[in-house]
Amino acid sequence: MTSIFNKYDNDKGESGDDLKLTPETFVKLRNTIYRLCGIYYNENKIQLVESRIKKRIELLDFDSFEEYLLLISSINGREELVYLFDAITINETYFFRAEYQFAAVEKIIIPDLIKNNPEKKNIRIWSAATSSGEEAYTLAMLVKNKFNILYPDVNFEIFASDISDKMLKKAKEGIYSEYSVRNLPGELFANYFDKYEDKFKISDDIINMVNFSNFNLYDKHNYDKLENFDIVFCSNVLMYFDLNAKAKVVSNIYNKINDNGFLFIGYAESLHSINKDFTLVHFPKAMAYKK
Repeated sequence: MTSIFNKYDNDKGESGDDLKLTPETFVKLRNTIYRLCGIYYNENKIQLVESRIKKRIELLDFDSFEEYLLLISSINGREELVYLFDAITINETYFFRAEYQFAAVEKIIIPDLIKNNPEKKNIRIWSAATSSGEEAYTLAMLVKNKFNILYPDVNFEIFASDISDKMLKKAKEGIYSEYSVRNLPGELFANYFDKYEDKFKISDDIINMVNFSNFNLYDKHNYDKLENFDIVFCSNVLMYFDLNAKAKVVSNIYNKINDNGFLFIGYAESLHSINKDFTLVHFPKAMAYKK
């Protein structure tokens, strides 16, 4: 039987100048990452994991991946988990990336929530894997530019979380490249961005509308401090979990959404075979799951 790891059979192991992640250590490392945050890597991701963690090993002056595995598996390695999660998470986003999902929120969901609940004075929105903040700030601009004007008596709260401290730091700085802002409507760009060297900085008014926090979606205890969300965005995250982890994360999110609240996930993702509690709702060129 041919192994996908055959090309590693003749390497020199994990020590020396040519630091390599062996198949055996990869499995142990993969399982540890899964236990810690629910992200699951198939065997064909060995090179990806190796390249992402190798810099940490070199920085720590370790001799092997096995030594790094021992660190993150120990009590003394808890501080290192911050850097591990930064290394293994993929962060690619930009403003108004999910254009039709935001349109559904703007034109249908928020107006209906307020119309059907005239006594409702607080609407809570969660960007559950916010990365560098573009999704959360897109929502904040919609609130400030439209909803605060239409519904002055309603308080809008935006909570944004990510497992990567590196990305959260970038989000709080609010400085973005031309690539990130390329889909912004001209009015929003003019109102809320200033030139910052060769990039663009979002206004402090928008930054101050978002509450950022480090959050591990796979850790059930994290959810104890959350409640009563009307809209949750959890886009392009579930694809990194296996079926069991997906079911766990979605169930935890479900319990924190108000009745008649909505969950948005990535366009390439689905809750089919994962959760039957939500009801799939169709909007123009977008879908969401309703509690």
